[in-house]
Amino acid sequence: KRGAVVAFGDSITQGLRSTNDTNRRWPDVLARRLTPTARIAVANVGISGNRVAQGGGSTNPSALARMDRDVIVQTGATHVILLLGINDISGGLSAEDVIAALQQVVIRARTQQLKIFVGTLTPFGNAPDAREAIRLAVNDWIRTTPEIDGVVDFDLAIRDPANPRRMLPAYDSGDHLHPNDAGYEAMGN
Repeated sequence: KRGAVVAFGDSITQGLRSTNDTNRRWPDVLARRLTPTARIAVANVGISGNRVAQGGGSTNPSALARMDRDVIVQTGATHVILLLGINDISGGLSAEDVIAALQQVVIRARTQQLKIFVGTLTPFGNAPDAREAIRLAVNDWIRTTPEIDGVVDFDLAIRDPANPRRMLPAYDSGDHLHPNDAGYEAMGN
């Protein structure tokens, strides 16, 4: 059977700070893993700065607003990997607001018979303590909710075990938010 996984997210899904024109973003790594055996395509619909709940105008609508046009209409879409929320937290939303918005995306995917996997929010080492607490609360919900088909623990894949609020230095592009090529490879694997 053929199908498509839709990687639905923000700049981390888009691959910001990966090496240009080398296809080293996490959805690219995932595609290379899936295509030879499962014959499943991966569509990267990451938009830099995207938020799950609140959009940035007509050029960057929220995930809720772009679900139909960017996910549901994808040819052969069978699965969604959702990685959104860090920009909402940076914009001042509470954990409850981010979780409620994620739940709406999950419901929308389910109404279209799509399998929905949610990725944990990756470390943002420069975030104030209050934002880090929100990120941890959202990740706790992602890891424990029965509402989704599965968890992709991106946080665990790239965080520094000695300082879990930061990503491993070997995976950090230098801004403490976006991974480098090695970090994206770890996420894709």
